[in-house]
Amino acid sequence: MKINRLKIVLAEKDKTSKWLAEQLGKSEVTVSRWCTNEVQPTLDTMTQIAQLLKIDIKELLHSTR
Repeated sequence: MKINRLKIVLAEKDKTSKWLAEQLGKSEVTVSRWCTNEVQPTLDTMTQIAQLLKIDIKELLHSTR
């Protein structure tokens, strides 16, 4: 089950997972695993990502409805 839309949102914003990894001080492998929904970033990290991409955090999440 996909929980986050990170890969889609990064593409929409013309940003790469490498760029995001650099901004957050995380490894590219970690960000890649978030993008494939292998693991999920913490809520704090999701908040940081939303701020970096200038979007509402809800845009990073798939609706559960």
